[in-house]
Amino acid sequence: MAAVAMSAGMALKSSFCGAAVQQSGATAVAAKPQRVAMFAVRAGGYDEELVKTAKTIASPGRGILAIDESNATCGKRLASIGLENNEVNRQAYRQLLCTTPGLGEYISGAIMFEETLYQSTSDGKLMVDCLKEGGILPGIKVDKGLVPLPGSNDESWCQGLDGLASRTAAYYKQGARFAKWRTVVSIPNGPSDLAITEAAWGLARYAAICQDTGLVPIVEPEVLLDGSHGIDRTLEVAEKVWSKVFYFLAENNVMFEGILLKPSMVTPGAECPERATPEQVAEYTLRMLKRRVPPAVPGIMVSF
Repeated sequence: MAAVAMSAGMALKSSFCGAAVQQSGATAVAAKPQRVAMFAVRAGGYDEELVKTAKTIASPGRGILAIDESNATCGKRLASIGLENNEVNRQAYRQLLCTTPGLGEYISGAIMFEETLYQSTSDGKLMVDCLKEGGILPGIKVDKGLVPLPGSNDESWCQGLDGLASRTAAYYKQGARFAKWRTVVSIPNGPSDLAITEAAWGLARYAAICQDTGLVPIVEPEVLLDGSHGIDRTLEVAEKVWSKVFYFLAENNVMFEGILLKPSMVTPGAECPERATPEQVAEYTLRMLKRRVPPAVPGIMVSF
């Protein structure tokens, strides 16, 4: 989708000046003080690179490979084939993925766990370099997981903003060029305005911090499938969530041309007795995206 980016350093001003009033036989009334309204315009040092990175990841015919399993989750995969969960075995597993011949024909980016970002193959080559040589951009998961949200209806919020700027700067230096942050919204538990606002604000702060340190943020407010609600209720919630997300992204001066989206498909709840056809799911999902996503956004990544 075509978009026009604002040039760095632009500023808009609006001035309102009072005029001096002369009264007969009296001293002049002083002019009213000038009021200047300033409109902030983003002028980041990585803007051109962010746009290029986002367009590369969203290139037609390719997608993102998620290999960001935590060490605990990776251990479950290893246990299924009778292997111990240690760094040597995790290295071998991740090396198998990162060095797959021809992977770059179908994969444009790979989301890595922090251990993998700094890990080398058995012959001493960094995993990130293996990906780059295959035409794949390395990414990194940066959130610190979900925790209960106080004051809500048993809902969650995503932690990880503390220290994020220093972590993302280090990840960029190590070779990462995009980031992932996953937060969730639960329909059966509301969703409350508090939970939606917290999810949207957290995503916006994460996105702004990532762009400030050179990483393209994947914006992912996942609407969970749990519940017995119908597809129309999911559409209603999804539109409300994405509306709030883009409002806060704009408030935080996030450059839309330098982000990627990962929306949930609009479906009935998992326990809903009335199932939707694939055509209905596609129709509702596209309706939501057309209503809420600005045309400046270069790519929408969907899980399969």
